Amino acid sequence: MSTNNEKKERIKLYQKKSPTAHRSLVVIPCFNEEVTIGSIVLKSKRYAHTVVVVNDGSSDNTAEVAKEAGAVVLSHSKNKGKGAAVKTGFKYALQKDFDYVVTIDGDGQHNPDEIPLMITELLRNGYDVVIGTRFGSSTEMPAWRKLGKRVLDYTTSIGNGGHVTDSQSGFRGFNKKAVELLTYKLNGDAFSVESEQLIKGYDLGLRVGEIRVTCKYNGLETSTKGPASHGISVLRYIITMIAEKHPLLFIGIPGFILVLLGLVFGIRTLQVYNQTHTFLLSYAILVSIFLIIGVLGVFIGLMFVVLPNILKRIKENMD
Repeated sequence: MSTNNEKKERIKLYQKKSPTAHRSLVVIPCFNEEVTIGSIVLKSKRYAHTVVVVNDGSSDNTAEVAKEAGAVVLSHSKNKGKGAAVKTGFKYALQKDFDYVVTIDGDGQHNPDEIPLMITELLRNGYDVVIGTRFGSSTEMPAWRKLGKRVLDYTTSIGNGGHVTDSQSGFRGFNKKAVELLTYKLNGDAFSVESEQLIKGYDLGLRVGEIRVTCKYNGLETSTKGPASHGISVLRYIITMIAEKHPLLFIGIPGFILVLLGLVFGIRTLQVYNQTHTFLLSYAILVSIFLIIGVLGVFIGLMFVVLPNILKRIKENMD
């Protein structure tokens, strides 16, 4: 992690070079951000060859303001979600052969003057992806947001094989390799895109680094969804991805545990009946539920492990 003085020095060094020295693209996914988007585009242009605003079906003047500020505007006819907007920006980067891509949110919480930190970190340490972490005294993040973020950080860490300080930060840098590998691997369209990038990036062998950035929350509405529904939707998608990667761990083993519980309660039911000749209906119902769900869990977990291999062999034989 860099100190504030180191950050300032690196930004100054970057400013001495032409923004076009490394063909860099800033991608800003937007939905109804007409109030903030103009200033973000103007600041971002100082540090990039091109700034692209992906207008994700906005109903306000986001597209017009962004275009007047000097951005290339790519518009979705309807709101598809942040993940879809990021993919649109990545595809543009591939089409135009950019060396580096920096994503930054359009709501004003990130400081575009820190864009050089992303690119210099990619260049200096050989990372494929750099996350701008909102951590410590440099962020105004409310305590309740920090708690929700921490839950998503830990859950994402399970899927990407390591610890993540800020899995939900939209301020990130990518080299060309990362953009090429991730673009057509990302399936989610909503706010789960940040976690999905890390989980899929781990599977693809991408090197991920972190650098602290500042972050503003006071007076800003930083999400088009409520924080609870936002967090739950992201958490649900992360768990789904992890379950797909490790079906035995997340489906088969819990199913096996339920089978064991069913057997324990079943034995207890028989013992009570032998001793008192009283049939415990509640225990019998519980045994049935545990055994049915448990057996299904074990079966589904095994199927998710075996089925991909069967399909792969069928495809190889057909080829």
